[in-house]
Amino acid sequence: MTAISNAPAWAPATRYRPLWWLGLLLLSAPYLQGGLVKLADFDSALAEIRHFGLASSDPWVTVMAAGTIALELGASLLVLSGRARSLGALALGLFTLLATFIANRYWAAPPEARFAQANSFYEHLALTGGWLLVALASWPARDGGMEGVRGGKGVGGNGMAPEREPGAPQR
Repeated sequence: MTAISNAPAWAPATRYRPLWWLGLLLLSAPYLQGGLVKLADFDSALAEIRHFGLASSDPWVTVMAAGTIALELGASLLVLSGRARSLGALALGLFTLLATFIANRYWAAPPEARFAQANSFYEHLALTGGWLLVALASWPARDGGMEGVRGGKGVGGNGMAPEREPGAPQR
């Protein structure tokens, strides 16, 4: 990654980096919005925790609501800033996966709500997959990240993006 954009090495200098960052912003948008809304209306955040039965006593409800806000905003900022992007992406992916199984249990929903719940469930699974891909694409190469995929060719080696700019020197 470069210090300026924090885009993965496989994202060539000018062609893909703005799209990479826009994609990260779009993936982060629901978490930024959710965290800010919960922060602005903390009572609603507490009610949401109670609604899903995640905590029974008031101190734990408050801790869980504050933790959710911190996770949504903090991990989103890690992703967007490029600092510990893989960690932020993994945190948001795990959070989304857990929340999906808590809030979108379509198999237990009344018949009239099943279709909408199933759609939401699978959309959230797709978000989880997106976060997993961001984490993999951003993983530091020294730890065997994407630079080690397919014989050291990185993501470009499997056709997802060009490995380098045409005419650029070999790495």
